[in-house]
Amino acid sequence: MISHRIVIEYDTGARIVGYLSNCRPNEGDVQLVILSRARLEDAEGNVMETHETMTICPNLVTGLRLEEGPTGRV
Repeated sequence: MISHRIVIEYDTGARIVGYLSNCRPNEGDVQLVILSRARLEDAEGNVMETHETMTICPNLVTGLRLEEGPTGRV
């Protein structure tokens, strides 16, 4: 069931706009949301991508690390 139109904004000005389709898990704290007719916009409002459905985590990021790829060591 498609519900409210939501906007998720980031500190860079980029944002995700879409219609709330589902929240996961069904009970307790929201960990993931499924959006319908999602648009990814840059800081100027230009649409960079569109998706019929998109699953995202709307929570605060507490860490970001490189798990694979070059390490930069010589």
